Amino acid sequence: MNSDNKMACTFSGKREKRMPVGGQAVIEGVLMRGPQRWGLAVRQQNGEIVREHWDAVLRTSSFWWKCPMIRGLVIMFEMLKIGIRALNRSAEIALGDEETITPLEFAGSVAFALIAVIGVFVALPVWLAHLGGEFWSLSETWKNVFEGLLRGTFFVLYVAGIGLWKEIRDVFRYHGAEHKTINAFEAGVDMTPENVMNYSRIHPRCGTSFLLIVVIVSIIVFSIAGHGSLLWKIMMRVLLLPVVVGISYEIIRAASSIQKLGRIILWPALSFQYLTTREPSIEQVEVALAALEEALDRPLYDRSGGEEYNEFGE
Repeated sequence: MNSDNKMACTFSGKREKRMPVGGQAVIEGVLMRGPQRWGLAVRQQNGEIVREHWDAVLRTSSFWWKCPMIRGLVIMFEMLKIGIRALNRSAEIALGDEETITPLEFAGSVAFALIAVIGVFVALPVWLAHLGGEFWSLSETWKNVFEGLLRGTFFVLYVAGIGLWKEIRDVFRYHGAEHKTINAFEAGVDMTPENVMNYSRIHPRCGTSFLLIVVIVSIIVFSIAGHGSLLWKIMMRVLLLPVVVGISYEIIRAASSIQKLGRIILWPALSFQYLTTREPSIEQVEVALAALEEALDRPLYDRSGGEEYNEFGE
């Protein structure tokens, strides 16, 4: 997942208006967000690429998109909502599954996922840190550090574990294709699959980098919760999670705007992307380009193999 940023792109030597763009990988495809709409591209089992798009919410129309701390939460919930929609639709297209999920089934899936996340990444680290702190007679500060290290370790092991599944590896390859496409777009190069393949699969605004920053920030924020029983600590961590998310988003946003220094600051989080992305094939990059074209509502390169595409007809 990439949050908004501003960038420029050149087509046939012309400078385009700077615009926000971001995206995420889905099943056998990529979802991209342009200034005014979402673009989805998925490769079917017969090799054809299916494209779809729908309108995006104009972020400048609401106060919440601009308010520091709050905007990170708003963007996270928007990406979660759109991401679930895109994942369901990509499964229908890629796997030929036309069965629809009922509202009750959807609510049950979301509830189960939330319980699992709270259990594994909140309650379990708190409990183990509490036991370890009592055993080693750690101070509350070191208990919080130990808890954060446990949470980060669980998260890394989880991502590394699911990456062993072929289906998830394919999603990670599309994740790499999405990053390469956005990096090439931001660089202003001719948007051909061959050019895009030369760019990095690492991107500073990636959602996985954001999650690792969340782990680090949580160590500091949760220390403010103070002492208390095990149940109190778990409850306070759940209640303080929006604060952690808001601060983490602002760190990512600030670091992304200061280029080289920002990359140095975010280096640990950026390195984590080597687990959540894989080198894509040129066919997967073609899908990512198709998604970006849908999001921007225009072609980016000439697929006929003729002269370089020029949207101005020159």
